[in-house]
Amino acid sequence: MSLLEQIKDSLTTLSPAEQRVAELALADPRSFVGLPVATLAAKAGVSNPTVVRFCRSLGYQGLSDFKLKLAASMNEGIPFVHHAVNPQDATGDVVLKVVDNVVSALLSYRKDAPSKNIERAIAALVKTIRSGRRIEFYGVGNSGIVAQDAQHKFFRLGCNTIAYADGHMQVMAATMLGAEDCAVIISNSGRSRDLLDAAELAKKHKATTIVITASGSPLAGMADILLAADHPEGYDRYSPMVSRLLHLLIIDILTTGVAIQLGPDLQIKLSEMKKNLSSKRYKPV
Repeated sequence: MSLLEQIKDSLTTLSPAEQRVAELALADPRSFVGLPVATLAAKAGVSNPTVVRFCRSLGYQGLSDFKLKLAASMNEGIPFVHHAVNPQDATGDVVLKVVDNVVSALLSYRKDAPSKNIERAIAALVKTIRSGRRIEFYGVGNSGIVAQDAQHKFFRLGCNTIAYADGHMQVMAATMLGAEDCAVIISNSGRSRDLLDAAELAKKHKATTIVITASGSPLAGMADILLAADHPEGYDRYSPMVSRLLHLLIIDILTTGVAIQLGPDLQIKLSEMKKNLSSKRYKPV
């Protein structure tokens, strides 16, 4: 666990004044390392001794010791710490928080990505494409937009694919799936009734269910192949930016892996497609 993660986990055990110092360290750790105690106290709205007490509450001898460990922690890489955007945030703070959250989540996924399950998913998708069967993408809300993006990417690979964002259409489509088809089901929470219904029907008809969602969710439990996308983002505050970008990233990984497996014939088709599309663009002056 990084020091920033340790600070985040200890918030509930700190006094209100110490919590303000902790939030200052979490919001901008690099500035925290370079500022003197008086400036840190003023920014947090606490006394100088409170800053020192905060450091000791975390098990450090004092501010200097804490700063050394904090600087070392930042050099280890960007930790997965989610900073919530608040209504009172300035525009600059919003920019920093959104970018930091996304970068942190992507690096965390790079470290923890389920490579074996990704490999299994790519193999299942390639098998479906080569047999001429269907790949269907299901999602609702923001996940429905990701499903449409996935359909567009896989359409370019020359496969038989479609995306559904409507619950009734998902039920009808899942009913028509067969044993050699794939249903790729995308959900942030993993608790959407429509998607759970579609997954149940897809499994009933022996289709392979590839699920992109939070691990431990009801939908995750219905996956033949689970591609977990875990993050600390709430489902009910502002736009679920991090989850959507993680899901899009996973789709890009699958698309790339499938394209590699399909081999040179696909590359010829993609080159021809690019050439044909060039006639749709104005020539640069």
